[in-house]
Amino acid sequence: MAEDSAKKPAGRRLLSVDALRGFDMFFISGGGWFIVQLEGKTGMRWVDAVAQQMEHTAWHGFTFYDFIFPLFLFISGVSLSLSLTRSLEKGAGKTDLYKKAFRRMIILFILGLIYKNSPIHFTEPSTIRFSSVLGRIGIATFVTTLLYLNFNDRQRLYWVAGILLAYYAALFLIPVPGYGAGDLSIEGNLTGWIDRHIMPGKLIQGIYDENALTADLPAVCITILGAWAGNIINRKNSSDPKKTWQLTLAGAVLLGLGLLWGLHFPVNKHLWSSSFILLTSGLGFLVLALFFFIIEVRNYRRWAFFFKVIGMNSLAIYYAYHFINFNYTSRKLFDGFYVLFDEKWHDVLVSIGTIGLVWSFLYFLYRKKIFFKV
Repeated sequence: MAEDSAKKPAGRRLLSVDALRGFDMFFISGGGWFIVQLEGKTGMRWVDAVAQQMEHTAWHGFTFYDFIFPLFLFISGVSLSLSLTRSLEKGAGKTDLYKKAFRRMIILFILGLIYKNSPIHFTEPSTIRFSSVLGRIGIATFVTTLLYLNFNDRQRLYWVAGILLAYYAALFLIPVPGYGAGDLSIEGNLTGWIDRHIMPGKLIQGIYDENALTADLPAVCITILGAWAGNIINRKNSSDPKKTWQLTLAGAVLLGLGLLWGLHFPVNKHLWSSSFILLTSGLGFLVLALFFFIIEVRNYRRWAFFFKVIGMNSLAIYYAYHFINFNYTSRKLFDGFYVLFDEKWHDVLVSIGTIGLVWSFLYFLYRKKIFFKV
């Protein structure tokens, strides 16, 4: 087994990574809405419990839906590691890779600006939201590229520790006017205060924005840790089963540290607290280990095709789901079928139709080999 793994080229494209990305995107392209619609309809408590996980926490705390964006940042780091490895093996220079990462960051920032503000009111800049999911991905992958090309795994872990400790110290030691130091309330936290004073345009929550500039600093760490996971997968002198255990061990340690740190610095997606970063990174390692084990080690691959189709066009569906009303189309096409069932199931059936339309759209792109990448 070890010899077979050693013969696999480093930086190879992995079905497990594409499938995990697709699994993640599934929940923001109709899957999450489908689960929400099931609440209170099946009579099964576990279904209702899962449905309640499809909402973000109000402030402190954690739900599965809080994990969706961090998981994508983590997978971005994994993919970046595999991509940079391939590029370096082909003789690409650091300068070219820096330029590519910087260009990607700018394009993602512009795409995020359009996504969050369409139609953009250029004459009223105070109404424009400059922070976005895509912008954060661009920043995270750019910073990770810089660190990846200049530091080894151990040194990048030191960077992560330094950033998370500095963020922790800043929020607890720097006083906020009118609130003092260490205030982690919605109104009194340092992150929100800084963003209110340095961010132009609109903050989505009025007094703070979870995707604004200050929280980019800890969020970058998830992508850096994702690149570490990618390097574990890339190791030529290690068998795939051993890689699975290494991913699992790293995930368990990070998860434990996140929970422990959370006793003093609460797990909080809005603040992207240091404990939240470690918790979600640990979960990222564990979920990746599971997908890697099932697909790459045990070679159970057919089931993953559904998620692969989504994962290979994540940018396309993220944008399409925002600008194309798949729910409306589902009703228009299938309402005659939905009315045959009890009314309480109509929204559930509409969501199933939506998922079917979304996946069919992506499958069409897949078959035509049309992949939108930056």
